[in-house]
Amino acid sequence: MNTSPPVDRQPRLPLARLAFRPFFLLASLFSVLAMVVWFAFWHGDILLRPHGGLMWWHQHEMLFGFGAAVVAGFLLTAVQNWTGRKSVSGAPLLGLVALWLAARLLLAYPSGLPPWLLASVDLAFLPLAALIMARLVVAAKLWRNLMFVPVLLLLATANLAMHVGVAQGKLALIREGAYLAVLLIAVLMVLLGGRVIPFFTSRKLGRPQPAPIPQLEKLTLASVLAVVLLQLLTLAGVAVPAALHAAVMLVAALAGFVRLARWEGHRTLHEPLLWGLHLSYAFVPVGLAMWAMALLGAFRVELAVHALAIGGIGSMMLAMMARVSLGHTGRTIRTLPGIGVGLGLMFTAALLRSPVLAAFPQITHWIYNLSILFWCIAYLIFLFHYTLPLLRARVDGQEG
Repeated sequence: MNTSPPVDRQPRLPLARLAFRPFFLLASLFSVLAMVVWFAFWHGDILLRPHGGLMWWHQHEMLFGFGAAVVAGFLLTAVQNWTGRKSVSGAPLLGLVALWLAARLLLAYPSGLPPWLLASVDLAFLPLAALIMARLVVAAKLWRNLMFVPVLLLLATANLAMHVGVAQGKLALIREGAYLAVLLIAVLMVLLGGRVIPFFTSRKLGRPQPAPIPQLEKLTLASVLAVVLLQLLTLAGVAVPAALHAAVMLVAALAGFVRLARWEGHRTLHEPLLWGLHLSYAFVPVGLAMWAMALLGAFRVELAVHALAIGGIGSMMLAMMARVSLGHTGRTIRTLPGIGVGLGLMFTAALLRSPVLAAFPQITHWIYNLSILFWCIAYLIFLFHYTLPLLRARVDGQEG
């Protein structure tokens, strides 16, 4: 008779049990540090002399340092739920984290290393995350979830464009690569938001979620993918007419607004984790509509990009991390003190950095300062509440 104790197959280190733990924690901390560096730069203090210069570094690291880490943490955690198969954990997960961290350190402190080496370390992260996800999805034959793999690979392509652009001194390549990355993360928001936002809302309200309209769902997805395709053509050097690109963006924006309106976000004003998701999703069509206007000459495109990047991406990542981190650590899903304030600050930063700055460009310096400070406060609130839960085992004793 075998009396030996059962083998605990979970990694002993709680941080290494699922991808959301290290990536949510490190991405949030990194975003605050990166914003502090950016804040100092606007005040004339150079805290870093990174690869590519501070302008390139800020764009790149908010997308492929902060953004890619949150995306990987979410998808490599969610794929375990979707497939019922164990996702990356333990030493392999820590190795993936070490690769991400090595890229952040090398780009911040290049120490005279050749650009191809810096790029190689940074570029390896997203394809590895895509490979891990693809193996689980293919093994489970859940083909619906395979669509996230090409998005991750296209993100890696946008990253490559930014590295090639800085190596060759091609500012247009850097810019278009960054724009592609923002649009691809917006696609992830459309895909994942359509799954979770109406579901979370219906559960909280205790009522069935609205049945999706197939034609609307297809139009929403097809139009945002068409926007990405046109951006890919632009990145490849094809002269896409601005009017065509703007028209497709307006269709995507309109479809997104109609889709969002059906999810009954007006009933969630009592719950910041829900209205935060609804409002951050709203910034996708807002950003696309502003982008279309910018292409037609109304204002600078970068103002529209920041509506998407702060109001959409940064805010939804904060709301999703706050909710996912509670559920996957076995805690009651509720809005912790200050999280609503943090989300409010993120949306205020987005409004200041985009439509307000478009209307009042003469107050650029003040707006930059406030938007940076609001981001830092919001993510510091997250770190205050979630650092220990992310470092500790689940309170219910379950795996994860």
